[in-house]
Amino acid sequence: MVVADANSGRAVYWGTGRRKNAVARVRLVPGSGQLTVNGKDGNLYFQFNPNYLGVIKAPLETLGLENEYDILVKAEGGGLTGQADSVRLGVARALCQLDPDNRPPLKTEGYLTRDPRAKERKKYGLHKARKAPQYSKR
Repeated sequence: MVVADANSGRAVYWGTGRRKNAVARVRLVPGSGQLTVNGKDGNLYFQFNPNYLGVIKAPLETLGLENEYDILVKAEGGGLTGQADSVRLGVARALCQLDPDNRPPLKTEGYLTRDPRAKERKKYGLHKARKAPQYSKR
């Protein structure tokens, strides 16, 4: 969804990403490439971890736009890994709204695919989802 920012009149591009239990609502705003998550600096939020930060900026780097858009994120649920991956999906979806020609390179890299893997539920009679109590034959 493309919305004009009420204060500055700039175009704002929205994208939502999900991974495991994490949900990220992402806004792309023309700017200098800063990342803000839940009102905090993105580097601080993701603990200066280059893996998380690299994952988040990967769609922008694929298109050569890493220093042209600010990423504003509201992330909820899950842990840092799930949130980082959900932000990546949200950024990729927002970039598709920015320009439909962005879709093929993002699709090729796999950035538009929602990872369906989730935690498996615990079954009764087992310790965890699949871990059974020790079995004694005699």
